[in-house]
Amino acid sequence: MDYFGIPTVVSIPSERIVFSGLKMYVVESKGGAIACMLLALFFLGTWPAILTLLERRGRLPQHTYLDYTITNLLAAVIIAFTFGEIGKSTIEKPNFINQLSQDNWPSVLFAMAGGIVLSLGNLATQYAWAFVGLSVTEVITSSITVVIGTTLNYFLDDKINKAEILFPGVGCFLIAVCFGSAVHSSNAADNKAKLTSFSNDSKARAQGLKDASVSKETYANKEDLENGTATKEKAEFGTAHFLIELENKRAIKVFGKGTFIGLAITFFAGVCFSLFSPAFNLATNDQWHTLQNDVPHLSVYTAFFYFSVSCFVIAIILNISFLYRPVLNLPKSSFKAYLSDWNGRGWALLAGFLCGFGNGLQFMGGQAAGYAAADAVQALPLVSTFWGILLFGEYRRSSRRTYALLVGMLSMFIIAVGVLMASSGHRK
Repeated sequence: MDYFGIPTVVSIPSERIVFSGLKMYVVESKGGAIACMLLALFFLGTWPAILTLLERRGRLPQHTYLDYTITNLLAAVIIAFTFGEIGKSTIEKPNFINQLSQDNWPSVLFAMAGGIVLSLGNLATQYAWAFVGLSVTEVITSSITVVIGTTLNYFLDDKINKAEILFPGVGCFLIAVCFGSAVHSSNAADNKAKLTSFSNDSKARAQGLKDASVSKETYANKEDLENGTATKEKAEFGTAHFLIELENKRAIKVFGKGTFIGLAITFFAGVCFSLFSPAFNLATNDQWHTLQNDVPHLSVYTAFFYFSVSCFVIAIILNISFLYRPVLNLPKSSFKAYLSDWNGRGWALLAGFLCGFGNGLQFMGGQAAGYAAADAVQALPLVSTFWGILLFGEYRRSSRRTYALLVGMLSMFIIAVGVLMASSGHRK
């Protein structure tokens, strides 16, 4: 038999060799755990940018999330039937298929509870991105996750992480959150100034046209821009014209709405995110001793499968209901309309894969080095901010104050992720 196209030379139990190597990489090796966390950091910071891009192009979030949740579940199935089936199944460490028939329902329920709160959190952030912005939403939710979730995981993991390193890392996240809030406030003030200046210029131009007796159809005034009827070249990132064009195209309209709704949704999502990792921790390590003595703990792959199934079920139920009873003044849709909407479907499916594999890698790293250290992936605003600047032009043409605060936020997040990874312990 061969693996990955490489023939085996010796006929001793090769599956054991492969299993030991994989176990070494995923479960026991600190270096492998850090590699999992870094890859998860990239995946989990990228998929929100993709969903934000689709919303800004006008695709209904209900349609996008239904596509996303399908491949999110598929990623868990792939992980379960590959990593979860590699190697010889033993009584102490059964493989994925064998664990499905065991009496491990207390742990299964913990895993499914984690999937439910993650699904609610992901669904909430899809709306928060429109109101609060991609970067700031990720900063706030990540900080809440670190403060609550990391603390819970530290005690659930029997303090295997180095507290003298771990909690300064948590403090770095809090400092970065302060920077992030200041960035949001400064950037909002910059945008308000742009729109005010644009309005004044439009009035002055209209008056000038009137005095010069020139036809108004020759130029695009503010009213034309707001109605989307002006024929001009594509607006540059960071300009008032760009902000108005974005509002006209996007699915969730945010002009004239208060920030309280967006912040409330964001904080709700943060609390949900802070609970899913501790729930998964309980599912795989049974710290509360809910399993019978002869029942092995759920493997990370089996727990992730149940976790993703519950995440999928909740997402399907809520989003199908939102098709017919939309929230936040979104237009009504239908399941038939969703099935025929192929605009951006490939991107939504890709986002689901990235999130699914990102979560799986985070849990695999957490099982090896401690789930508190695995919360280093909550530095994902580093990645999201990069995509926000590159794809959406966030912070373009902003003030020097905004740029200085942005550099401070990103620098503190880099320090935070390094410190949390340095706190990694070793699960016995």
